[in-house]
Parts: sequence; structure tokens; C-alpha cells
Amino acid sequence: MQTINVRETREKLSNLLDAVAAGEEIVILRHGKPAARLTAAYPETIQFLDRSGLRASLPPSRESSAKTVRELRDEERY
Repeated sequence: MQTINVRETREKLSNLLDAVAAGEEIVILRHGKPAARLTAAYPETIQFLDRSGLRASLPPSRESSAKTVRELRDEERY
């Protein structure tokens, strides 16, 4: 993690953005105290946890999810 003050940030913004795009995290200091953190906007890929074990451990449903949702919706209307 790199730290830099506000004045240097203004002067080197383009280079800092390149560093952030490469995966580096930068902390911007104001009067020697952390004021902001530059990080990448979004990860390249999003990985979700494997839920296959959880799905396998659940008992099978006896009715369709559409029917369950319809019943819950109808109960809320009246």
C-alpha cells in the first residue's frame, strides 16, 4: 500500500490511476492523516461461493416454488 499527500496526488494522478489499475492500493494523506483510499473500481471477475453442498443437504421441496410464491403473495393482498 502506497501513501501520498494531496499535492503529489494532483501532480501524479495519471500515474496513480495506472498503479491502481494494476492492483495497487493508494492512501491519500491530508495533513499527515489518511483522507481517502484509491482502489480498483470493480474486480475483473466475480466469484461466488460453491453452494452445491448446501443444495444437496436441503430436503426436496414438496410443492413448486411458483405455488409457494403465489400463496405468499395472495396472503399479503387481503
